[in-house]
Amino acid sequence: MVSSLASALEALAEDDWDGAHRIVQDDPSPEAAWIHAHLHRIEGDEMNARYWYRRAGRPFPAVDLDTERAEITAALQ
Repeated sequence: MVSSLASALEALAEDDWDGAHRIVQDDPSPEAAWIHAHLHRIEGDEMNARYWYRRAGRPFPAVDLDTERAEITAALQ
């Protein structure tokens, strides 16, 4: 699971939003939901992002996207 989620973050780092989304959309884990929320936040779809943050069991972040992505990466290690 973690390796596929790392792949989602790698896809995102390569500006492949759709590829990252495909990886996380069918993964039921809270970690995938966190990445999914982050992706919708990048997209500017706050309502959808908030749904995925709830699924991840996390509050809507008060940090910028880069900081959050670093937090996600650290959590997956």
